[in-house]
Amino acid sequence: MAMSTPFMHTPFSYTLSKNIKSRPTFIVSVIKIHEGTHETPKTRNWPNQQKIPTMKPKKSSELPLLEKIFNTLDKAIIKFVDPPLHLSVDPSYILSDNYAPVAELSPTECKIVHGSIPKCLDGVYIRNGPNPQFVPNGPHHYLDGDGMVHSIRISQGQATFCSRYVKTNKYFFERQAGSCVVPKIGGMQSLGPFIARVALFFARIISGKYDIGKGIGVANTNLAFFGGSLYALCESDLPYALKVQENGDIITLGQHDFNGKLSLNMTAHPKIDPQTKEAFAFRYWSIHPFLTYFRFDANGNKQPDVPIFSMKTPSLTHDIAITKKYAVIFDSQLGANPMNLIRGGQFVSVDAAKVPRIGLLPRYARDESDMKWFEVPGFNIFHVVNAWDEMDEDGNEVVTLVAPNILTMEHFFERMDLIQASMEKVTIQIGTGVVSRQTLSTDNLELPVINPAYASKKNKYIYAGICDKAPSKSRMLRIIGVSKLDTSSEKSMEQNDHTVACRLYGDSCYGSEPFFVARDTGNLSSEEDDGYLVSYVHNETSGESSFLVMDAQSPTLEIVAAVKLPHRVPYGLHGIFIKERDLDQML
Repeated sequence: MAMSTPFMHTPFSYTLSKNIKSRPTFIVSVIKIHEGTHETPKTRNWPNQQKIPTMKPKKSSELPLLEKIFNTLDKAIIKFVDPPLHLSVDPSYILSDNYAPVAELSPTECKIVHGSIPKCLDGVYIRNGPNPQFVPNGPHHYLDGDGMVHSIRISQGQATFCSRYVKTNKYFFERQAGSCVVPKIGGMQSLGPFIARVALFFARIISGKYDIGKGIGVANTNLAFFGGSLYALCESDLPYALKVQENGDIITLGQHDFNGKLSLNMTAHPKIDPQTKEAFAFRYWSIHPFLTYFRFDANGNKQPDVPIFSMKTPSLTHDIAITKKYAVIFDSQLGANPMNLIRGGQFVSVDAAKVPRIGLLPRYARDESDMKWFEVPGFNIFHVVNAWDEMDEDGNEVVTLVAPNILTMEHFFERMDLIQASMEKVTIQIGTGVVSRQTLSTDNLELPVINPAYASKKNKYIYAGICDKAPSKSRMLRIIGVSKLDTSSEKSMEQNDHTVACRLYGDSCYGSEPFFVARDTGNLSSEEDDGYLVSYVHNETSGESSFLVMDAQSPTLEIVAAVKLPHRVPYGLHGIFIKERDLDQML
């Protein structure tokens, strides 16, 4: 792997206002900010869009008697029913260091400390991630946190940073209750605690204290822009529509069900065809049908559901791919099934006897009658890079896809630090059913991205986060740098390394998912890698977070600009860059 000179951040200090404790060993630092009133401007009224209420958190003494009883019962579950906390769900461990939550921050101007921001980056970069608004009062998995988006608005070389919660139904209810209320993944480790928490939650619903019809999701995973609108996504709920203000502020418009046509939930990873502007998505569920496919037209109108009844067991399918002809659906060994708790297992578990499959469904199908499944033993993925249609040298139809294969799926929930991935190219001969695989890199790479203009068609370059070589036990993996892979290079199978460029962030510096921004999206003759990679990076020694801009064509992914951010940005999940002209057209 090519090595690069680390970029060292300039230290700066920030004020810590208070310590929050959930137990004697748990201390989370919260950055002090001075917030004014956050007023929501008038926005377009969408049909079937949930209205966002305005409320302030109540003090414990102000809570009604019934809520105090519910809180007492919740504490009893923690004390008498919960088993000893595993590190993976112990908030005193999971939510420390730069995994600790931060407070909201109004739009704040930033200082450019290195280089200059290219003009083509006028627009906004937004990254989503878990950020619990309250110290968890029981088992808590990293993925349980409320969604917070961290945005950097760029205009004429100047940058403005903002951090805002996605104002979900769960966020507002728990803010009013003053504590965590909705059952979480972390509390589904065994049958007893699961039943107790579900019973308590249903008591809140029956008493009218929680409107389950408005969802329980956290909108903390990803962002998608289609049909002229921006959405915060999490696969346990419906999307939440967001609005980017001219001053860089992020406003939650509300939950969106697409005129009543979208129910239950939706993947956090819809795929957008850059030519047709359509979005292709799905939802998975723990009962039959375990997966349902659907799409949205260029105007964001949802089309009819296509249930996939040929998926016979639950699959925690996190991502989807598209080609010009097909939707590519993954049936993995990882599943989310409440029946596992009855059998003494965990809600999220691995079925070792199951053979993973890849399904090809015509992307405009009205039912699954023309769907074809292909067994791919040992191929389990969280994220897919891309897929495309090809013809082989004999004129036969082929579908090729690239994705990081998770080699240690059994560690998904409790030991994320032990997860190891191998970047693979998979070729499916549709006529014969023959599946061939090629390893592109054995480095532990995840959170892969490409030039978005190449989605659903053959591409050459992949940009992926390099996972920490010495991760902390049971924590989410940290990203120590970015690798650029060439999927077309003619390297021998023995090498298994198609890396053509690399950037390591330096000692104690860890980043997020990279995102590729083309220099000129309107120039059809531009090279695929003519653009920049952007990401947030945090220095654990200095406590500083930065926004980095890297030259995607440089063999060292040279940093051309670095922006010092006004407060810490916790490690998060997925992001998006929206150019200025698209912001101007946002609904």
